[in-house]
Amino acid sequence: MTARRTRLEGLLARSRATVDALDHLVGGVGTGILALTALLWLAVVALLCLVGVGLPMAPVALRGLRVVADRERVRLSQRDPELVGPGPPPPGLRAALADPGVRGELGWVVCHSTLGLLTGVVAMSLPLAAVRDLTFPLWWRLLPPGEAEDAALNLWRVGDQRSALAVCVFAVGWTALSLLVIPGLERLQSWPGRRLLSAPPGGDLALRVAHLTATRAAALDAHAAELRRIERSLHDGTQNRIVAVTALVAAARRAVARDPASAGEILERAQGAAEQALAELRAVVRTILPPVLEDRSLADALSGLAAACPVPCTVTADLPGRCAASVEATAYFTVAEALTNVARHSGAGRVSVALSLRRDRLLVQITDDGHGGADERAGSGLVGIRRRAEAHDGTFMMTSPPGGPTTLKVSLPCGS
Repeated sequence: MTARRTRLEGLLARSRATVDALDHLVGGVGTGILALTALLWLAVVALLCLVGVGLPMAPVALRGLRVVADRERVRLSQRDPELVGPGPPPPGLRAALADPGVRGELGWVVCHSTLGLLTGVVAMSLPLAAVRDLTFPLWWRLLPPGEAEDAALNLWRVGDQRSALAVCVFAVGWTALSLLVIPGLERLQSWPGRRLLSAPPGGDLALRVAHLTATRAAALDAHAAELRRIERSLHDGTQNRIVAVTALVAAARRAVARDPASAGEILERAQGAAEQALAELRAVVRTILPPVLEDRSLADALSGLAAACPVPCTVTADLPGRCAASVEATAYFTVAEALTNVARHSGAGRVSVALSLRRDRLLVQITDDGHGGADERAGSGLVGIRRRAEAHDGTFMMTSPPGGPTTLKVSLPCGS
């Protein structure tokens, strides 16, 4: 029984890894198309440079290459440690072509527009073939007679429902092949980008220091903003309640001598004000570090947020263990702020929250089916989410096209 359960868990883990790899490969097809476009444009500019008219367009072409390469760096950073790119290329075409970063991007655009695009297409074709053969008995009669007889990879003739059902056997083979091949194809597709798009050792260190300096400044700003928020909450809420309690208790003391009957009513009002002050103080404490994370897991805490969300929300978690308390608190507040934004601004009918742990990084994804068009610069709390993530050396990504859906992804390192 234990061995069977272990095999089942291994199969489920392999299936999840395959689905994740397929999702990454599909994204690689998108950047592969961009890389192919950039390669063709570079080839046209190079040919025009031979006759002298393409020299003014060369810097523009290299900037376009940098845009496409940066998009690939962002994509690769979603699953692996952040990929830091090189600094700006030096001025002048000759100096730019001699720059190691530019030469690495040129090598990557050749590899990714061919090998990367091919691996992505092959990986996408495997599950499509499984679906095709699995559903073949439902639609094989719609095919012309000649094609229906030669279906099933031309291994046998399909002329009746029984032979059409036999084609479903191939779906099992395609599925098994997908589980075996797709994770390896994902690694093969990502390898040129990991090798060619990273900054040189010295430049990587310098850019890393600059990045950490910027995130440290953002963390200090976020910390100062959090202190101001706590101070306002205590000053405008709890402090006023306590002042009211003090005034009511003083009034009750005076009423004891003059009108003892009214003292009880005043003390009752003082007790109500004290209870309100205690409730507000507890609310402030929960915004500093939610106590629910001490008593329950992160998934359970987020399930509580989902239950309180006005928009129907589902939470799925694939977390084998606990992360550091600061990381879980950041993930909790990220989801809380995101759900608040969804309820206030998105007009969504449903929202989903997904948690997973990949290569020592906690991935949080919030997706809603609202009208989209979310913008960090609109002051909707997204800047705060970015600052929280970057303060932990994490990454923040958001896609929100007009019409939706809106997807927010946060990746946090899970060091203890």
